[in-house]
Order: sequence, then structure tokens, then C-alpha cells
Amino acid sequence: MNHQVILFDINETVLNLSILKPTFKQYFGDESHMDRWFSMLLHSSTVCLVTDVQTDFKSLALAALKSIAGRLALTLSDDDYANILKTLASLPAHSDIIPALVKLRAAGFTLIAFSNSSTSLLSSQLSNAGLNEYFDDAISVESAGTFKPSNNAYQYAVKKLAVPAKDIRLVAAHDWDTHGALSAGLKAAFVDRFGAPYNPLYIKPDIIASTMEGIAEQIIKSNR
Repeated sequence: MNHQVILFDINETVLNLSILKPTFKQYFGDESHMDRWFSMLLHSSTVCLVTDVQTDFKSLALAALKSIAGRLALTLSDDDYANILKTLASLPAHSDIIPALVKLRAAGFTLIAFSNSSTSLLSSQLSNAGLNEYFDDAISVESAGTFKPSNNAYQYAVKKLAVPAKDIRLVAAHDWDTHGALSAGLKAAFVDRFGAPYNPLYIKPDIIASTMEGIAEQIIKSNR
């Protein structure tokens, strides 16, 4: 395996969650509830992480949906919830993803999908988005019984890849994720998809760009 390995966060970094907005408008009356749902999902995964609650991303995603429905005094059926979650497996890739992956693979990098999603969901997401051929492997933190940004999540990837942490770089659209990787001894790159300032309390990566192609160009340049 090439010693220059790049891990890619999947949800929001590689895959475009905005496709879910019509679904949230259909069931909850307002597409803005999609952002609330994903924030609640990430928050609950962190709470479970720091309090040693063993669960999985799908269960947390369902709990967050039910919480929103409860707050809105809506009654959804099990089929409704299943239909919403099913769309999570069929998200399209951002338009800048494939060109960037092609460029990085041509430059000799090993590319790995790395996600909090379960192994089965991650597999479905990559397949449905037509991305299998662009990644050398896929790693879910499910097998490690943890979630990013715990140190254990990144160390699990390091051990599985059998590559020194310093030779692995995480690419993510979430500053808490890049901070987590940097705290664990990996390198990182932050793709600024939302225009929000990077949290000043977090460790800042050496590579930041507003598009994935910009990230790819900087990574290639930094390894010459």
C-alpha cells in the first residue's frame, strides 16, 4: 500500500446531504429541519462517546428524527422513518469529488472512505453514489465501537491500514473531525463547504480550501 494515505470523511464532505431537504419538508414541513437533525445526530454521537453508551449511527439518526417529530407534535409511522433514513443511503457526491479523487489517485495516493456510518450504510452510500471505483477501501468506526472524533476512531484506522499516523491525512468538512485527526497524530485537510469560520480552539490543519479540487491540488503540492 502506498505510504501516502488519505482518509475521506463521507457525510457532507464527500456526499451532499442537501438532497435530503425535500424529504424533510415532506415529513416535517420545513427543509431546515434537515440541518437540525444532522446536528442532533452528531451531538448525540458525541454524548454516547464520552459516556460510554454503545450504539450505532443508524439508531442515533432514528432517535434524532423522533425527537424532531415530537417537538413538532407530529406522528410519523415506522415506514415514514424508514423512508427518511433510506434516502441517507442514496446521497449524491458533491460535484467536485470525482475530479479530485481522480487527480489524487493519478498522483499515487491511496484513498480510503472513513465514516461514522455503519459498515452496511457506508457500503450502500459509496455504491449508490458511484464511488466504489475511486476508493481503495472503506473503513467504518462501527467495528471499533466508537465514533469520530475520539482518538480511538483514528487509531483504529491507523492500525487497520498498518501505516504510521504521520503518513495518513484526513480530509473533512467538519473542523471537529480535522481537529480530532490532528489530535491523534494524523495530518488533516479542511474543505470549507459552509463558509463558517474554523473553530479557533481547535488545532488548525496546514491545508484548507473551499473546494475538494483545491484540497487535492494542495495535497499533491505538499508531497512533491
